[in-house]
Amino acid sequence: MRVKDKSIIVTGSGGGIGEGIAKRLAAEGAQVIVNDIHADNGQRVVDEIVKAAGRASFFAADVTKSADMKALVDAAVARHGKLDVMVNNAGWTHRNRPALEVPEDEFDKCYAVNMKSIYLATLYAVPAFRRNQGAGAGGAMINIASTAGVRPRPGLTWYNGSKGAVITTSKSLAAELGPENIRVNCINPVFNPDTGLSAAFAGGPLDEERKAKFRASIPLGRFSTALDVANAVLYLASDEAAFISGVCIEVDGARCV
Repeated sequence: MRVKDKSIIVTGSGGGIGEGIAKRLAAEGAQVIVNDIHADNGQRVVDEIVKAAGRASFFAADVTKSADMKALVDAAVARHGKLDVMVNNAGWTHRNRPALEVPEDEFDKCYAVNMKSIYLATLYAVPAFRRNQGAGAGGAMINIASTAGVRPRPGLTWYNGSKGAVITTSKSLAAELGPENIRVNCINPVFNPDTGLSAAFAGGPLDEERKAKFRASIPLGRFSTALDVANAVLYLASDEAAFISGVCIEVDGARCV
């Protein structure tokens, strides 16, 4: 049990990569708060975790709203007595199209979900980490960024920029918060066709032609899966990574080489 009894929030975990992360952490002993804006999806994930003898509960919150994020962190502390790890997984993208054709409201939403959520998580999770006592005092924040922030694809300019901001911010926070034993790391997944955002990334229905185009850019010859990302999160959340901070793990089959 690599994260036994750790209190962990996973945002956007009502499906896709977030669901995989929540289930993997619960299977390794964590007490998981499943967060999503869609209650039915989130509760389904909780029910499946509990059925598999894991520990989880649901909390609805919009990661772009300050009051919601505060309530989410407060819920973890109230339910588990502490918060050990904050996994900022919730994300959104504008449709793949030329930069000049992306509407302003889509730009705003992209930065709100992908970047403002990190700001709000920091505002509320860090004070909770500071209240932790004992040998394990401190905490860990894990931000799900993207290979888009390292090796951008055309047509996703504003999404690429938002993920680049997540990467730089994570490194800066790691340097600033390190003296308090608060670790901050990033994970950069490559394209995953099984997420709700895949058609937007591709710029249309995910047919075999579009899949082949994305797959051809990945040296290992396959897409990332939720489990691939979840295994990386598990490592960074565990005490095995106690001296790992300020890094980005590319879960990308060598896409960024």
